[in-house]
Amino acid sequence: MGFMLPSPTSPREQARALMSRKDDIEAELEAQVSILKANSCDLTSPLVDRDGFPRADIDIYAVRHARKRIHELRNDMKDIMNEIGKALEAVYDPSLPGASTEAPPEPQATPASASPVPLKPFAKVNGVAPSSPASEADLRREDLIVKFGHLTQASFTTSSLQPLADLVSANENRELQVEVLRSDETITLKFTPRTGWGGRGLLGCHIVPHPPV
Repeated sequence: MGFMLPSPTSPREQARALMSRKDDIEAELEAQVSILKANSCDLTSPLVDRDGFPRADIDIYAVRHARKRIHELRNDMKDIMNEIGKALEAVYDPSLPGASTEAPPEPQATPASASPVPLKPFAKVNGVAPSSPASEADLRREDLIVKFGHLTQASFTTSSLQPLADLVSANENRELQVEVLRSDETITLKFTPRTGWGGRGLLGCHIVPHPPV
């Protein structure tokens, strides 16, 4: 993958180390892209002129090196995003070993015929921007979120929605599944957090804790 990670002693520290490495990769990617821009090139621009000779108007060595490094960094980014997703799941999913939550209660026997316990809402959609990823997924104001990716009410030990924000950041350009309660009906939506949609944030919606604190 091209990078080494420290050996954190907890899932939370591991997640922080991975997020820090992600920031480093993004910074280097930006620097390499700047080299291409300085030479008026992209990843597919020809390096020879019409007669087949190396172009004299660009630094061919720098462009080739930047292209190679960009491909390597993109692969690193893909790998580290997967690792961040796993680390965040270990931090916030109480069903996994090492999860950063309070000790769960002792399990109680459940009859085989018992119905699954319905999920309870932990967040409310307070606004959705037009043409945003949230809007395109049909997320609506007043929707109550009962599951966001792998996060449920049990994933939150405080009123903070930071676990949700971390999950969104770790899944930029990757599809997330969200279950919402709307008019007493549970609806499953899918959308992809991303930048460049024309507004602020990766989702384009305002989400607040529920019930209010």
